[in-house]
Amino acid sequence: MIDLKTRPPLNVADRVRAIPVRQKYLPVTATAVLLALMYGLGVINYPGFSDTQIVLNVFVDNAFLLVVAVGMTFVILTGGIDLSVGSVVALTTMIVALLLENGWPAAVVLPVALLMGATIGFLMGLMIHYFDVQPFIATLAGMFLARGLCYVISTDSISIDNPFWVSVANAQLWFGGFFITISVLIALVVVLVAAYVLAYTTFGRDVYAVGGNPQSAMLMGLRVGRTRIAVYTISGLCSALGGVVLSFYMLSGYGLHASGMELDAIAAVVIGGTLLTGGSGYLFGTVLGVLVLGLIQTIITFQGDLSSWWTKIFIGMFLFVFIVLQRAVTRRRR
Repeated sequence: MIDLKTRPPLNVADRVRAIPVRQKYLPVTATAVLLALMYGLGVINYPGFSDTQIVLNVFVDNAFLLVVAVGMTFVILTGGIDLSVGSVVALTTMIVALLLENGWPAAVVLPVALLMGATIGFLMGLMIHYFDVQPFIATLAGMFLARGLCYVISTDSISIDNPFWVSVANAQLWFGGFFITISVLIALVVVLVAAYVLAYTTFGRDVYAVGGNPQSAMLMGLRVGRTRIAVYTISGLCSALGGVVLSFYMLSGYGLHASGMELDAIAAVVIGGTLLTGGSGYLFGTVLGVLVLGLIQTIITFQGDLSSWWTKIFIGMFLFVFIVLQRAVTRRRR
């Protein structure tokens, strides 16, 4: 007979599996309810807020953040963190602008930029796994490196006037009287691919297992090191792609672009219901988290008499609430 009093405490993965389905989906449901309430309040208080194009504009204005947040979701699902994403985004815009300015064809610039981001993520993953460096420290080093390289390239903004880049930036995809940009289409494709990988592939299951309990995953024969390195490579790739999307949006490269974006990405992922301890979360929740952040900015714009800094205040409040909610859902039942 098993002595329940001497039974070892459940690990994170066990606790998540032990949570009833209703509680397991509670953070994502709370995010969806919050988003609906925010939109409803906007419709009630501001004329024109119910226009469908307003919602689509949230996607248009935050497509680059959505791409970056997808990569951050992979990292946080393994129980890690990536502080370098904003700096990699800025470095990507600088590299894109510099190469285009020097006459490089867009077909070459794009893969070079993506390879650069993936390489930075790969190196950070190697440092974290093989040298047992904490993700916070390794990615902090990556953040300083990427941001510093921006200013080695130039301390000024570099405009992008490449015909292909400009045409993509200005292109609008119309349907039913409304439009989205190619950047939104790129972001949605990234979300769909990432959601499929997490839900239906062996790698996706490994990501959740490593986040739930890396020691147990290793004893089960899973390649923990390969998974950790892969998620940081994915995060670097998504950051670079987010930088490309931001260069479409801004048509410039600048060392101050994406300042603080790493915090926005983390906030979007956590508000979307992904556990900071890893092992539980959904790409759909990350999309909702990005929409919450975008809708906050939209409401403040419609209000007109509030400083943009109120965006950070509301994000901080929501982040605190969702972290407490996560703790309430995943705490061990006594």
